[in-house]
Amino acid sequence: MAPTATHEEKQYLDLIREILEEGERRPDRTGTGTISIFGARLKFKLNDNGRPVLPLLTTKRVFHRAIILELLWFIQGNTSSLALSEQGVKIWDGNGSREFLDKLGLTHREVGDLGPVYGFQWRHFGAEYVDSKTDYTGQGVDQLAELIHKLRTNPYDRRMILSAWNPKDMPNMVLPPCHMFAQFYVSYPSAASTNGAAANGGDGAEAKPKGHLHCQLYQRSCDMGLGVPFNIASYALLTHMLAHVCDMVPGSLTHVMGDAHVYLDHVDALREQLEREPRPFPELDIRREKGGEIDGWKLEDFEIKGYEPHKSIQMKMSV
Repeated sequence: MAPTATHEEKQYLDLIREILEEGERRPDRTGTGTISIFGARLKFKLNDNGRPVLPLLTTKRVFHRAIILELLWFIQGNTSSLALSEQGVKIWDGNGSREFLDKLGLTHREVGDLGPVYGFQWRHFGAEYVDSKTDYTGQGVDQLAELIHKLRTNPYDRRMILSAWNPKDMPNMVLPPCHMFAQFYVSYPSAASTNGAAANGGDGAEAKPKGHLHCQLYQRSCDMGLGVPFNIASYALLTHMLAHVCDMVPGSLTHVMGDAHVYLDHVDALREQLEREPRPFPELDIRREKGGEIDGWKLEDFEIKGYEPHKSIQMKMSV
């Protein structure tokens, strides 16, 4: 009898354990204090014999509605936290508050204006940032559009990059990007290989092999308790979306971490989480025709099936 495959979520739990047992106590920007290690890596499959998988942690309930809405907000190039807050997603409210903006010296900014953060860099890299209400159509480099063009026309390209790290714009951001750089790669596994037959048609009919889309994310600063579960699911979701619009098969997500840390006020909550056994990752159903554009997606275009996690664990966000 073949051994049971180790659940991929155990990588995350093992990394938490390693940080708690071997990490270094370090001060941080928020004043909370952390336990940290440097240089970690997680890898997740995004399809299982043709079944699209979303690596959404199961040892605690993850607020996946917020993950989807935040990703769509990035894709829109939106930089106002109010747009998310109005939909019940409050994760950027602290960084967009009057108090936080004033503390950074951004006293001229309206509440909620986060500056040229992720979405602005993805869609308008190099454009001159004015405020969150300005129309930047046609300004700067639309990295996301260029990425999709390369995936469709030259999938062997080694320059399929999405970068949120722009040193020139850093002083105008409420927070420098944590998840800052992603590279994409298309593979063409044979039909006989793992997942190949199902992914390339699966019905025995002759079909043109489809590319399998892989993403490698580099994240400079990794809040293991609150942020990383979001980041894993978000970039997995983005890879699924790109595969969908480019008529490819979702392949894998590799998450490379710089400073991987546990905030001191998350230690007890994470120890509780470590006691739990992972459950199967859910399936992602995208309710849109293959192809099309990356713009204009809605929350209703995604269905997450079979997500049966353990109960949620409260952790405070350090701002």
